[in-house]
Amino acid sequence: MADDAQHEHTFESADAGASTTFPMQCSALRKNGFVVIKNRPCKIVDMSTSKTGKHGHAKVHLTALDIFTGKKLEELCPSTHNMDVPNVTRREYQLIDISDDGFLSLMSDDGDTKDDVKVPEGEVGDKIAKMFKGEEKDTNVIVLTSMGEEVAIDAKEAPRS
Repeated sequence: MADDAQHEHTFESADAGASTTFPMQCSALRKNGFVVIKNRPCKIVDMSTSKTGKHGHAKVHLTALDIFTGKKLEELCPSTHNMDVPNVTRREYQLIDISDDGFLSLMSDDGDTKDDVKVPEGEVGDKIAKMFKGEEKDTNVIVLTSMGEEVAIDAKEAPRS
């Protein structure tokens, strides 16, 4: 008989198992869609397909911007190969406060609070601070989430109820 010790399993994580990416054929990717290049979630800004020689495959040339850093990345892959596409979610939160250490205090529609999104640098961060502190408007912040990272990408005035 087999030893019982070899059948004992320990599972470290207890998440739902939802993948951060899913595969898609290169030829099915589209401009303004998302793709993973060098382990970073990116938005495709340009793509071209090249025909190849006698026995080769058509190649797809992708130019994309990292959705969190804005860095430009490029990839060349055969059109029949699969590439990972990140699961990207957009959620709108109501801004409650901006902490002194540069974090946004946000509230979702169902009343849950979220305090781990940093004020983005540059134009978007200035816009959020100006609307909330300067003009004292009710502000909604749009947060983009993908592959375990989050960033505030826009702010708009909350509709009055």
